[in-house]
Amino acid sequence: MKIAMIDADLIGRRNHRFPNLASMKLAGYHKERGDDVELVTDYSPLFDTGGRLLYDRVFISKVFTDTPVPEKLLSLPAVRYGGTGFFYANAPPLDEAVEHHIPDYHLYDGWVEEQLKVGVKRQALSYFLDYSIGFTTRGCIRGCSFCVNQNYRKASLHSQLGEFLDTTRPYICLLDDNVLACAEWRAVFDDLRASGKPFQYKQGLDERLLTDEKCDVLFSSKWRGDFIFAFDRLSDLPLIESKLQIIRRFTSVIPKFYVFTGYDHSTPDGKPGSVDFWQSDLRDLYTRIALLMSYRCIPYVMRFAGYAASPYASVYIQIARWSNQPALVKKKTFVEFCHMHKEGSATMRALELLRFDLPDVYEGFLALRFGEPRAHSPPAMA
Repeated sequence: MKIAMIDADLIGRRNHRFPNLASMKLAGYHKERGDDVELVTDYSPLFDTGGRLLYDRVFISKVFTDTPVPEKLLSLPAVRYGGTGFFYANAPPLDEAVEHHIPDYHLYDGWVEEQLKVGVKRQALSYFLDYSIGFTTRGCIRGCSFCVNQNYRKASLHSQLGEFLDTTRPYICLLDDNVLACAEWRAVFDDLRASGKPFQYKQGLDERLLTDEKCDVLFSSKWRGDFIFAFDRLSDLPLIESKLQIIRRFTSVIPKFYVFTGYDHSTPDGKPGSVDFWQSDLRDLYTRIALLMSYRCIPYVMRFAGYAASPYASVYIQIARWSNQPALVKKKTFVEFCHMHKEGSATMRALELLRFDLPDVYEGFLALRFGEPRAHSPPAMA
């Protein structure tokens, strides 16, 4: 059987630099069965000049819901599609035999070679070349309304490390939803340690579940890259701060925190229920950033798509431009960052809007420096 494997994110997202695990598992499974599998990196080569499909089966997978895929293609009998990017379509999961098949880490070889030839740096392609990728656990206890995994209520063991480990690759990347919520988390880390390979969890770890034991294991591991956590709700501030204090007893490393903003937790779809939401949300955002920076943590601002409709969209953009560049956050306040730009620029106009409409937040950002105690908190959040 002739099979086309399509990573829709690779086609539809600019500078996408992470392989699709489902595509690699499907490729590994079908190659073992003797099928002819090809990674197709455009939609047009799927058809001949007469519009006839050139493949017996087409698998389309994507991770992001906003990655575009031609709707007509999805309706063809030979096409199968899935992944979290098709969450809205209730796409079926992989068959168990495929789910637990070792990924075909050579699926992207031709594409990677082309990228290198046109000048893409090897480091930018590291996940395609250097990492074994998989899930050790699946599921989460949180059920967050903004997450595609909200139907889970627990985290459970999913795969042994050997199921997806390529011993020739130097690193391991885990995609678990919430490994620290799994009762067998310690056994997972023991297996990773026994591999001798540096590893990382790509998703944000759940800092609310940290204990002395978990911190001891985490910060003594062969970790690769940033330790990444998440601070999604201001209501978690006391708990988050207590866990930050535990972290600082075990390590001086600088973790990164995803800081989700622009999402109204009081509405079913996250879209703001009132015009007052945006000012409140910016105060909320500032307060979370201030807490993290006081403990020498990098805030990485992630904006819910609805922010674009906010009267303060430009403010969100500039805060993210500053906070998502660690070198800037460590050296300059947000206000100093804005003043790096010319008067009348979009950055300076956003700063003026913040100063005029939310002077308390402006004053907070004026004084807020990385690693220094919080000197100011907006009155609404005090």
